[in-house]
Amino acid sequence: MNLHDHERFLWGLCYRMTGSAADADDLVQETFARALERPPRDVAAPLRPWLTRVAVNLARDTLRRRRRTPYVGTWLPTPLETEGEETVAVEPPVSEGRYELLESVSFAFLVALEALNPKQRAVLLLRDVFDYSVREVADALGATEDNVKQLHLRARRAMAEYDAARVVPTRELQARNRAALDGFVEALLSNDAARVEAVLAKSVKAMTDGGGRYHAAVNAIIGAEKVARFMLGINSKRGAPIDGGIMTLNGLPAIVLRYDPTLDPRLAPLVTFSVDVDAEGKISAIHSVLAPQKLVAFPRRAA
Repeated sequence: MNLHDHERFLWGLCYRMTGSAADADDLVQETFARALERPPRDVAAPLRPWLTRVAVNLARDTLRRRRRTPYVGTWLPTPLETEGEETVAVEPPVSEGRYELLESVSFAFLVALEALNPKQRAVLLLRDVFDYSVREVADALGATEDNVKQLHLRARRAMAEYDAARVVPTRELQARNRAALDGFVEALLSNDAARVEAVLAKSVKAMTDGGGRYHAAVNAIIGAEKVARFMLGINSKRGAPIDGGIMTLNGLPAIVLRYDPTLDPRLAPLVTFSVDVDAEGKISAIHSVLAPQKLVAFPRRAA
């Protein structure tokens, strides 16, 4: 029983289920522990379906526990380095599913998944990312095929807003995101609110995840004027970073900034900053991750 052959697939599935690299690590290890302690009865049968069933059930339990514990502020996924990746932590390297593999680790996609309950999330990922059949999903979840079809329909309805403006990390989109980031940084450095607003979509949404540890907006900030004012205010408090640069995180270019940790204990010493852009190249969403538990091993690549 070679468990290592399944590690990348299981890690990719658990990361998408939870949006957390740390949870994915734990879930894969727990799945392997169960395989060693209580292996499947039919040792001649393929191991992947059994491991998938165990991992999905464990991930659903993790999501339920997370939802019972109020999160301080806005929740965002763990930033994942994807430089040079066409796919991330999955086998096979291509998918015939509804969503591209790299798309399914984008911040926009993972945030959209938060609208689904754990079972809907599992069905959508298995059907529309990993291209499982209805029968295979039913076996993985211990459900009937009719139940899987109903869950899948509800999950797709919940993803309608995302589907209307999908974030597929093509080279063209990566280039537009990089141009938007460059323009936004230049506008911030000018300290000109009108210039900052000019690079933002009118309905832009800024989400900041401080994990309850560092100063961050508790709720999402919506609207170009409010977002511009908020970002300029934060920029003035932080001052100049001691280090920074562009990395590819979750399929798209992102800014990574490091600050002097001794200046103000309320301000995060490490921040990742990524954006989504609309058809006009304006920034429609901003994702800032400050939470130390999500950046403790940064930069983090898939298992």
